[in-house]
Amino acid sequence: MTFLVLQGSFELGIIYAIMALGVFISFRTLNMPDLSVDGSFVLGAAVSVIMSSGGQPLLGLVIAFFAGCGAGVITALLHTKLKIQPLLAGILTMLALYSLNLKVMGGRANIPLINKATVFSVLEKTVLGDYSKLLLSLIILLAILFLLYLFLNTRLGFVLRATGDNDHMVRALGVNTDFVILMGLAISNGLVALSGALIAQSQSYVDIGMGIGMVIIGLASVIIGEVIFGTKSLLRRLFAAVLGAILYRLIIAFALEIGMPSTDLKLVSAVIVALAMAMPVIKKRLSLVKRKLTVAHHEGSKRPNA
Repeated sequence: MTFLVLQGSFELGIIYAIMALGVFISFRTLNMPDLSVDGSFVLGAAVSVIMSSGGQPLLGLVIAFFAGCGAGVITALLHTKLKIQPLLAGILTMLALYSLNLKVMGGRANIPLINKATVFSVLEKTVLGDYSKLLLSLIILLAILFLLYLFLNTRLGFVLRATGDNDHMVRALGVNTDFVILMGLAISNGLVALSGALIAQSQSYVDIGMGIGMVIIGLASVIIGEVIFGTKSLLRRLFAAVLGAILYRLIIAFALEIGMPSTDLKLVSAVIVALAMAMPVIKKRLSLVKRKLTVAHHEGSKRPNA
């Protein structure tokens, strides 16, 4: 792969890592399958482009984050107050967001962001102009990673993690788990929307269909990171999600470099997720085969020669 391809992969990987952290909170910390990610991603991108078109790219990121939080709150309320299963609650929110995103975009299916200032424009006219997207995205990612690690180590953060492990126990201790779930899904979707906002400003456009499969990308990043880098501590799990997102983008870039059609990328993503999720079973079976071969070898070596 060329240097420019690697740089582009790292840029996208860093931005998608923010989404992976959001997916990590819902799927891993809260242990809830939240499918509203696809809609929240486009919502953040749409808000970001509209605000950037009006000359407020930085404010667009802030509003995109809070818009995503609102989407997470809706999913949480559907689940906690109306007792709808988390999977269905996420699907309902995702469907509603499709229409809402079109309204935010003024009824247009896509909006280009040409000759408009973005958050990356700050560094584009400096010596670091060629690396403006990489550096600024990395700074934002590290700031989010630091704040998220601090939050998850607070008392409220411990309650959030405990709710995902055993919500019945947490509820028995007198904690309002409905509020904890609402807060967790709000943060999760807020990070996903922020990732979408950065992607939109980085690629200078928003499309109503750009969120399709984002939950798979986020989940693939988290699972790949956990399988390769481990889950022994909270900090390691957070870094695993980040590194998994970057590695995922490198795999996709490699697939494109060897001539794979871009239309097959969703298939590649599905295969990667399936392999990553099956990795514990694969490792276990390989370990059993290795053990049987070792036993057979020892038994064969103990037999007396004829």
